Amino acid sequence: MSGAKRLAALAAAFAALAGLTGGCAQRGAATPDSFITSLGVEPQNPLIPSNTNEIGGGWVVDRLFAGLVALDADGNAHNEVAESVETTDRRHYRIVLKPGWTFSNGDPVTAQSFADAWNYGALSTNAQLQNIAYEPIEGYEELAANPPTATSMRGLRVIDDRTLEVDLVRPTIDFQVMLAWAPFYPLPKSAFRDIAAFGEHPIGNGPYQFAGPGAWQHNVKLDLVPNPSYRGVRPPKNKGLSLVYYSNPTAGYADLVANNLDFDYLLPNDVLGVYERDLGGRTIQRPTAYSEKLAIPEYLPHFSGEEGKLRRRAIAKAVDRAQIAKVIFRGTVQPSTDFTASVLPGHSAAIPGVDGIAFDPVGARALWAQADAISKYDGMFTIGYNADGGHQRWVEAMANYLRKNLGIRAEGKAYPTFKDFRSAIVDKTIGGAFRNGWQGDYPTMLQYLEPNFLSGSETNDVKYASPRFDELLRQAEAAATLEESQILANRAQELLFEDLPSLPLWDQVTIAGYSTRIVHPQSTWNATPDFENMVKR
Repeated sequence: MSGAKRLAALAAAFAALAGLTGGCAQRGAATPDSFITSLGVEPQNPLIPSNTNEIGGGWVVDRLFAGLVALDADGNAHNEVAESVETTDRRHYRIVLKPGWTFSNGDPVTAQSFADAWNYGALSTNAQLQNIAYEPIEGYEELAANPPTATSMRGLRVIDDRTLEVDLVRPTIDFQVMLAWAPFYPLPKSAFRDIAAFGEHPIGNGPYQFAGPGAWQHNVKLDLVPNPSYRGVRPPKNKGLSLVYYSNPTAGYADLVANNLDFDYLLPNDVLGVYERDLGGRTIQRPTAYSEKLAIPEYLPHFSGEEGKLRRRAIAKAVDRAQIAKVIFRGTVQPSTDFTASVLPGHSAAIPGVDGIAFDPVGARALWAQADAISKYDGMFTIGYNADGGHQRWVEAMANYLRKNLGIRAEGKAYPTFKDFRSAIVDKTIGGAFRNGWQGDYPTMLQYLEPNFLSGSETNDVKYASPRFDELLRQAEAAATLEESQILANRAQELLFEDLPSLPLWDQVTIAGYSTRIVHPQSTWNATPDFENMVKR
């Protein structure tokens, strides 16, 4: 880090550059001064809950919609639209909705609103990224088949406007808290008339709604205002939010220091030694359920079968994660010890196989040579990342370790925006390894392991498939106690350490800054700003 680059002293200059780099100088229609302005990320897709699996869209969807259950800042579950969620065996559920809920256009929120949304999300022809969420429900497989053999899950029964019954394939220990996850939000009937148009201007039942027809200016900002019809446990304490999209996080930080931005959750790496001085103590630090991995898909040449396992192990041992955490991140991340996050219940730092990712350059070179004996590697190893996310320094450091300790060609591969980056991953055109962050949607280890590594999951970016792993997760779901479930989940992780479909890098400590206009903001258990409870002077 260059300590000479004092951004406090240069804030005015950076603010002037902001118009060139995506800062606030060129924002289109003005945002009211009463709104809280926060750095955001342009959503990858139109804002459909079942098709939103990244932070940019997730922040917005979670503001626009309310589910049967909601999580507070510490990850505790509370009934929101649900009046009750009852089960005697964790397989058969009877859910009763509270009366009087409506969408922001006045349409009623009914049991059918949930059933329609879930069936839409599960149907394979709709190609929703979060379709794996519905896998526990009876009849999911018929909808997920290609082609589907049904259009509604038989495990969903609408009894009346306020009552929904759900039958699962097996007892599922975390289903009740899972109901707080975006794929389980309701949709109004109007959504299905033109789902693409709806995603550009969604109508929800959450604490916020779009601030008018031009609220979403792509790659510029998205404005939200409180929803007057909201009846839940997250009432906004502010007059509105404006998520501002920067192409360079340095410009966002400069605006924060200059008091032109109210909240910034993504401080650039090169300010981690000076941000407390720059901001005069206006900072938040909290260990959170956010982890980073290096994904190396098996579909890449030289990375399948035994050769691929050897190369992944070599790469894991070639990189000094602790040194990167110390020098680049200034201690704001900690090297991961599993494939979930260290703050989650049941986490273990002693899963068999964890020693296999310890820094060992001599061992790394030997493993790479064994792989070369199977098939010689002479290509360029690339690490994909989004340039608007502040990842360049650590990616370059990792590439340097690979060049030095494996003797290969390696470099970072930058994509201009997070949206471009995620599209390349989903389309399988990325052509190399890539950073793979995961922010928990609800606080269980299964929520990390199932979306990322379960066979057939649309969010399984590395396309990992292991029947043994799948079966262990199924056993963890059906466990009689949380303790037993956690033991089984960690046993499944032993297989991940054996196969290394992705390499655990580090768990994040949220480091955020705020302006002089914000009163005591919080970060939540999964690194999301506690937007509803933010207050602006």
